[in-house]
Amino acid sequence: MRKLLFAGMVLSGFASISPAHALGCLSGAAAGALAGHYAGHHAFLGAMGGCIAGHQWHKHQLNQQGLQNTQAYDEQRRAADPDYKSPWGQQQ
Repeated sequence: MRKLLFAGMVLSGFASISPAHALGCLSGAAAGALAGHYAGHHAFLGAMGGCIAGHQWHKHQLNQQGLQNTQAYDEQRRAADPDYKSPWGQQQ
């Protein structure tokens, strides 16, 4: 009965994850489950925490890539027009 309940919880958890953000969640969940297992047989709690942390870290990485892209855009525009003012307020 416990295995069936656990399988249902895992499947419902995967059903609620959007595919666009699954990469961060799955990699974080794997690391969290491993850490939770070695920290006292709390693999499920570790997987949940790892999923949340992995999702947030993946979003952080995407935001960093976006920032690099806006900086590259600004540099390209400044090369073409020396009087260009950045709409993001970055002065270089």
